[in-house]
Amino acid sequence: MAATKDRVRIVESTVLSDNWYTLKKVTFDFLRRDGRWQRQSRETYDRGNGATILLHCRRTGNVVLTRQFRMPVFVNGHDGMLIEAAAGLLDNATPEERIRLEAEEETGYRVSNIRKVFEAYMSPGSVTEKLYFYLGDYDASMRVSDGGGIEDEGEDLEVLEMPLRTALRLVKSGEIVDGKTIMLLQHLALSEITEERQAGSRNGF
Repeated sequence: MAATKDRVRIVESTVLSDNWYTLKKVTFDFLRRDGRWQRQSRETYDRGNGATILLHCRRTGNVVLTRQFRMPVFVNGHDGMLIEAAAGLLDNATPEERIRLEAEEETGYRVSNIRKVFEAYMSPGSVTEKLYFYLGDYDASMRVSDGGGIEDEGEDLEVLEMPLRTALRLVKSGEIVDGKTIMLLQHLALSEITEERQAGSRNGF
C-alpha cells in the first residue's frame, strides 16, 4: 500500500469561518485499499495545539482540578460546568512552557517538577488539535495565587482539590466527563498501581 501522503489528493480547500479559529471545508480524493479513488469532503477546525496537566501531591494523594463553564457542552444538554485538569493552547510557546503558565494562571500553583506522559488527538474526525499531556507534583508551598484564570479572557475558574480516589469516583458517577481529565486521572491511577506492585516485588511480596 502506498504511503498516506500518496493516497490523498487535495482538490479544494475553502475557509468557512475565521471569526475565532479557522474552519475549513476540504475536498479531496482518497485512494481506497481496493485501489479505487473516492472523492470525499470534510470540515476541519484548526485552533492550534494545546497542553494539559494534572497536579498531584505525592504526600497527600490529592489532585488539583478546576471547574468552569463551557458553552459547547451547555448547548449539548450538560449544565455547562465542567471539572477539568488545567489546560491551554500553545500560542507559539513550547508545550512545557505553556503548561507551566496555565497551571499557575488556573490553579495558582507554580510547579517545577513536571513530566510529559503522552500526546493525543482528542477529536480527529473534525478538529486538528493535538494535546500534550503532563503530570506535575505540587504541595502547599507552591501556591502563589488563588488561580482562577484570566478575567479579560472570560475565565472564571473554581479551583478544586480532592483525593485521587474521589476524582475517580466522580468519573464513574458521571460528574467528571471531560476527556483529557479522565485520561490523566486514569493514567495516574494506573501508574500508582504499577509503582505499588514494583515496590511489593522488591520487598518480596
